Order: sequence, then structure tokens, then C-alpha cells
Amino acid sequence: MNMVTPWLKESQYIAPLSPACKMCARGTKMVVLITGFCKAKCFYCPLSQHKLGKDRIFANEWELENEDDTDKLIKEAEFIEAYGAGITGGDPLLVWERTERYITFLKENFGSDFHIHLYTCGIDNSDHISDLVSAGLDEIRFHPIPRFWNNMIVSPSYPSIKKALETNVSVAIEIPSIPGMDKEIFSLVRWASDVGIKWVNLNELEFSETNANDLIKKGFTVKDDISAAVKGSLETAYMVIYNVLIEDYEIGVHYCSSSFKDGIQLKNRIRRRASNIAKDFDIITDEGTLLKGVIYSNKMQLNELKDCLKHEYKIKDKRIYINEEKNRVEIPIIILEKIAQKLKTKGLDCFIVEEYPTADALEVERTPLPLE
Repeated sequence: MNMVTPWLKESQYIAPLSPACKMCARGTKMVVLITGFCKAKCFYCPLSQHKLGKDRIFANEWELENEDDTDKLIKEAEFIEAYGAGITGGDPLLVWERTERYITFLKENFGSDFHIHLYTCGIDNSDHISDLVSAGLDEIRFHPIPRFWNNMIVSPSYPSIKKALETNVSVAIEIPSIPGMDKEIFSLVRWASDVGIKWVNLNELEFSETNANDLIKKGFTVKDDISAAVKGSLETAYMVIYNVLIEDYEIGVHYCSSSFKDGIQLKNRIRRRASNIAKDFDIITDEGTLLKGVIYSNKMQLNELKDCLKHEYKIKDKRIYINEEKNRVEIPIIILEKIAQKLKTKGLDCFIVEEYPTADALEVERTPLPLE
């Protein structure tokens, strides 16, 4: 008899659980967005506006200049001490040659145990799945269009799934848990079990900047005031898992909640990155964000400001960092708090800044100094 194993933040699963999911939970999976192109046009696609429908490449939040900019792939994997990568899109099969090259590149640089999984709708280029498997692909996750969940034999994804099942790659289904579609989802799980698929992943449906209008038109609402998750998505997933237990199917089913992705997966990943990219005087918070003492100046050049801090305030060179990209100087918070009032009289703006340790260094909050 199968058992439900609860994870943190409302997530739960019936074993077996994908190795990729275990790595994601620990923050050891690098996300490689290989392209924003996709033919499926799912109404719930959460991909952001600057990625959706655009042929861009990202390693986590770090955009690659072009297809040959593989140094960033290496650096990002090293920054988070990755054990594997998830190749996503868009649909990676639409750029299968690029995808094959990246799989080969990552395996050559990090070894055969570097686990690589891939997401696809499986609509095009099914003949090249075997090429990706030969390159080292460990797991392929199919995302069939919802109207076919009740009858996968006629789904445009079916030929690709059939070809994948003929290889030695682990085959999975990954879909959103859409409220009101528990019967269709259960039908899909039952079919997946029958054909030999290893597991089905159900993601909590979420509002995003690109899908919000479509979700609202279909009558969906958020489940509470602090979440982007759709009301009823969790309950639908739980109902499917309950039915799988009752029927005792030999297939893994994993429900991944929005809060699990943000509160566990993302937090663990950015903590790992923070520990590798933080300067000696940055403060790493429990959430993995960085606290910095920051000085902005419209009065003098950054090098002039650095000289001023060194000579007038006797701050050691190693305690001063010029951030050209953000046009600011960074110093230890404890020092900045002591001299902020004096710097203010010189027309300098001082803050304690909290930001993510990601490539885009997204700012969370800034606190003006001196404190009132």
C-alpha cells in the first residue's frame, strides 16, 4: 500500500520521488531557460513578459549574452554548488540542437552524475529525444495540453512520450493542479501508470504578470491575501493524491505548493549562492538575502568617494567596494552607521540595502541612514 509523505509548506508526495525534486528542495538544481519559444500557448503559463515568446537564455537569473556564453553556465552552477540542472522554456525541443549541446557541455564539465532533467510539451522534434538521451539527459517531463488529459492517445504529446518510453530516460508528467479538473488529472495519472511513466508532478497553479487576465476570465481567484496561488489548486491536488492511494497505483505523485517553491527551494538556492558571492562585510540574512551598507553620490565620482572614505575616515581599502553596475560604493554597515551623519552633510545618500544574491541583485528594501 502506498503512503503519502508530507513535505514542508503543504507539499506532499507518494513515492517514488524524482531525484530532481529532491535536489530542487535542497537548492542544488540550476534552472536553465534554454528559450522562451513554445507552441503550446497554455493559458496558465507563468513565464515572465521578458522571457515569454523570446529566444533568450538564462542560468537561474543570469542572462547569457548568446548561445556560446557558456562561462556563465559554469559560474552559476559553481555559485550555487549545483548537483544538477533543469532545462526549461518555452519548449527546449524547439531548439533541440542547442539543448543537446548544453546537456553535453554540462556533463563534460561536471561529470556523469550531474543530474539533468528537461521540460517539454513534446509537440515537435520527438525524433530528437533519443539524441538528448544519448547526450546524457536523465529525466524528461512532459507537459500535455489540458484538453487531452482525459484521452492522451490523441494528444500531440503522445508520440514524444511513446518515443521517450522506448529509451532509458526517466519519463514523467508535470502539470498544474487546475481547480475543478481533478477527474481529468486523475485520468491522466491512471493512464501514466498504465504506460510505465515513473511519476506525475502537480504544481500549485499561480497568478503571474502574464497569465493573470486569463485566469481571472476563467473565474479563478487567489487563495489568500499573501499568496499568488490560485484558490482550490491545493484541494484539487490533494483529492487526486487521495484517489491514487485508494486505487493503489504503482506511480509516484508529487504535489509542489507555491509556498514550498518560494519558502524552501528558492530560499535554499539563494542561501547557497549568497555564501559563495557575499563579500566579507556583507551580512547574509536567514532568508539568504544580503544586507549592505551603500553610499550613492551625485557630488563626486566613485573613485573620488573611495579616496575620501580611505583618507578622511580611515577605512581600509579592502572594506570599500565600488559597484560600477549600480553606481554606488559599498562598505560595512557598522562603519556606515557611524559616519552616515557626516556623509549626509556632504550631500551623500546612505542606506542599508537588502537585496537578493542573484545575478539580477533584485532589491528587497532600503533603509535610509542615519536613522531618525
